[in-house]
Amino acid sequence: MTATGAGPRRKQDIFRATLEMLAENGYERLTIEGIAELSGVNKTTIYRWWPSKAALTGDALVEARVLDFQAPDTGSLRGDLKGLVDGMAALLTTPPAAEIAVAALGAAVNSPELTVATRRFFAERFARELPIFDRAANRGELRPGTDPMTIVDLLAGAVWLRAVFRGMPLEDGFADRAVDLVLDGARLRH
Repeated sequence: MTATGAGPRRKQDIFRATLEMLAENGYERLTIEGIAELSGVNKTTIYRWWPSKAALTGDALVEARVLDFQAPDTGSLRGDLKGLVDGMAALLTTPPAAEIAVAALGAAVNSPELTVATRRFFAERFARELPIFDRAANRGELRPGTDPMTIVDLLAGAVWLRAVFRGMPLEDGFADRAVDLVLDGARLRH
């Protein structure tokens, strides 16, 4: 039982403490006792709402303001996707969000319960991104049968690979080039 939609009055304090500790110490050293101390909320209150640190971390990832996300609405698919890539790039290169994302998703590899939580995080994010594709389809910018998730995966994967795994900067124009390549392809046209 998680605290989605309800919970203690100081839920954002608990989420902030959870994500702060996650960013600083990693998931393995994250404890409910430490979260209680940092948030100033009794640990029994935390346990009442979240049965485990994975459940709490999952809710914090989805609901915390530090990782808040609004899908862009620029009036064009290309503009919306560039805004989406810029938002992902900011998330993965700006503290504390970068450390939070890397720590949580890295730990999910070895924690089935946290894997469920991170899947919920990505499902929630994708649900917020879907209107981009609905609007594009209504404007006639998408070929019928286009899979929005594949487009998002290609763009998000490029950001993750470059920023997190390769440790390279996302220089000016990266979003433009990535979106152009996904939408237009790389093949020379005659």
